[in-house]
Amino acid sequence: MNLKTYLNLYELLKIHKGTQEENRAFGLAHAKLKNQPVKQLVSWTGIQTPNLRKPLLSDTFSTYLYGMTLTMVIIAFFIGFFSGIGLLSYSGHEPVNVIYFIATVVLLPLITMSLTLFSMFRANASQSLLVHISPAFWMEKMLRFLPKNIQSSLQEIKINPLLSNWLIIKRSQLLALIFSFGLLIALLGMVITKDIAFSWSTTLQVSPKEFHGLLYTLAFAWRDVFPWAVPSVDLIEQSQYFRLGEKLDTQMIQNASKLGEWWKFLAFATLFYAILLRFGMWLLSMFGFKKALKRSFLSLEGASTLLREMNEPIITTSVTEEKKNVVPKGTHYMQEVEDIDSSYDRTLGWAMSDEELTVLNDSMQVITPMAFDVGGTNSLEEDSEIISKCQGEVLFYVKSWEPPTMDFVDFLEALTEAVDKVILVPVGTVEDAYLTKTKELEMWGRKLQTLKNEKVWLKR
Repeated sequence: MNLKTYLNLYELLKIHKGTQEENRAFGLAHAKLKNQPVKQLVSWTGIQTPNLRKPLLSDTFSTYLYGMTLTMVIIAFFIGFFSGIGLLSYSGHEPVNVIYFIATVVLLPLITMSLTLFSMFRANASQSLLVHISPAFWMEKMLRFLPKNIQSSLQEIKINPLLSNWLIIKRSQLLALIFSFGLLIALLGMVITKDIAFSWSTTLQVSPKEFHGLLYTLAFAWRDVFPWAVPSVDLIEQSQYFRLGEKLDTQMIQNASKLGEWWKFLAFATLFYAILLRFGMWLLSMFGFKKALKRSFLSLEGASTLLREMNEPIITTSVTEEKKNVVPKGTHYMQEVEDIDSSYDRTLGWAMSDEELTVLNDSMQVITPMAFDVGGTNSLEEDSEIISKCQGEVLFYVKSWEPPTMDFVDFLEALTEAVDKVILVPVGTVEDAYLTKTKELEMWGRKLQTLKNEKVWLKR
């Protein structure tokens, strides 16, 4: 189950829904999926997709989405990378203030992830401000740069708002994650290639001990395993910077070699808050997207009708009084039966496919150990082999609107020599719920009357 399958089903329901008989045959062939409607739709879509014209709408959309996402991912990475370089730029005169970097890799991710959680709860709304201010939302604006024929095909798609919101949320988390990787690589690159002196400075009245307590709290995820990645009170005291002029404090100059130790805390803070937690949000968005996709499958226009045609018989043997009145009372044939039994030794269908025969047995509520399609494209040898496999009572379906041919008569006579009884059942079209018209039934009755075969009975 993925977005491409959803789009294929969307297109199929618009241009190729299949006949009621075909859909019921599919439902019978995949009976294990009856109580799993989404899997039923996915399986049906996989079989019917070759009927769609090429190129597939899903391929066009997926190519567009992949291209837009890749473009935004590259942009997000470089924005993160150059943002990191900007935050860590060191002129050699003033130390790098870690407050800015900490705010970027800790405070900013926590705020945006909180907003993301809220937007997830609001994803059901067709207009969600928190979703639509996301950078991923503006990927759609890049649509105008595509060729006009692609634009027109994509604009025809009406995706469920719930699904499109979750798609934007998922892409946004991916972009934020890539942005954070850019920050981390910038940090590691700057630390390796430059001798950076870190400091901290703020207008607020914060003592080194209070600042240490804050950092110690932020480092709860790794402080017990990697204690060396938490700045000590001594390091914090030595790296406090006051902007009192153009010259650095003498103590900071004397301890300049120690000021670079801040990078360990910054790296772990980036890994945990900006990358690990964001990765968790991305997984959560993937889960939400899957749930939304499942709901969207069932909400597609025509999906409920398709499922009903798959899972409900076209007709049943328990016909209404209105339908009973349609069935003719006489057919010019003496050996007639009102009702058919629930089981037969064999079931045959003249010039019918296996699917049609399966659907007919289901509609008539007939159970049979073996069913064969005969006549039509079958050779005489194939039909003879099928006759050799028949025994006992046989239920024989024929198309009521097609007059009996000599091939049929020859087959019927050969069949009666091998079995005890044949119940001939003329059936109408699916659109008529298999009901037979009076004149058609009379035509078959007259033909059977000329055969005068005691083993052949007609269902009226």
